Amino acid sequence: MLKGSTLKALDVRILRHLIKTSGGQQRSFANSIHRSYITFNDFRNKNRLCTKKELVGYSMQDMYSVVSDVSNYYKFVPYVKRSHVHTQDSAGFKADLIVGFPPLNEAYTSQVTLVPHSLVKSECHDGRLFNYLLNEWRFRPGLKDIPNSCVLDFKVSFEFKSLLHSNVASLFFDIICEQMENAFIEEVRRRSGPPSIRSHVLFSQRS
Repeated sequence: MLKGSTLKALDVRILRHLIKTSGGQQRSFANSIHRSYITFNDFRNKNRLCTKKELVGYSMQDMYSVVSDVSNYYKFVPYVKRSHVHTQDSAGFKADLIVGFPPLNEAYTSQVTLVPHSLVKSECHDGRLFNYLLNEWRFRPGLKDIPNSCVLDFKVSFEFKSLLHSNVASLFFDIICEQMENAFIEEVRRRSGPPSIRSHVLFSQRS
């Protein structure tokens, strides 16, 4: 079992390598750390799950075109350092990615399943740090009277091989999930313009 001083030193290393955030993001990150310390000594759970359902002011096609553009993830998705698509077929493709920041970095291959305008699902079962990693986006029709709207079902689920890595990740898991989702929305905005309506979170859960 790691001693408190060792864990605290490890926390400092991680914080020094996190990207700089401002204003509300800093407060959100501080809150995430505060919540994580409550259960930091629970070394039994290696699983992490983030689910969110949100109504957004973009069409299913707009969202799908960005989320399925895996080859360009390194340009706009936080912590993605490399993304290369290969081995394409009618159901999707495989992609090599490098994600993370010191002291946690992972290079892995994902199997990406596509259902045009409805689903983008990425799965990895042979990572160095993870037993499995699942990233799933589902797109459903939004408001009937607003064509340029849809409902996003966003899910990230993974299990670390190391209990230590799992507990370290709990320090910043909330803010990374938020930053990742926001990055996709901002990229859609860059490509398609302002949203037709303000976003509304319908459901959100992290564990």
